[in-house]
Amino acid sequence: MSRMKALDLSDLVQDQATRVVLDDVPMAVVLDSEGNVHAIGDTCTHGEISLSEGFVDGDTLECWAHGSAFSLCTGKPLNLPAYEPVPVYVVEIEDGVVYIDPHVTKEIAV
Repeated sequence: MSRMKALDLSDLVQDQATRVVLDDVPMAVVLDSEGNVHAIGDTCTHGEISLSEGFVDGDTLECWAHGSAFSLCTGKPLNLPAYEPVPVYVVEIEDGVVYIDPHVTKEIAV
């Protein structure tokens, strides 16, 4: 597969997650306070809850249901009850358009 248009950069609100589904893969896309765009799996690994409905704080996205926060950079949970990471996707921005390949995740060092 290859990258797909996810949305326009102007569609993102800083420090707020936006749900995007590309090729049946749900993602939470976030424009953080430093202007970086992140894309992580949209489903909390603890309770099948949409993370895009959660709260952005710096470089984390917190699940609104049970409070697990996930790193936007690594996908790793930073607190319980979640203990499994969510996938992190490569984001490319060209001419104000956000592109993501829903079938390629970042390799994160353990």
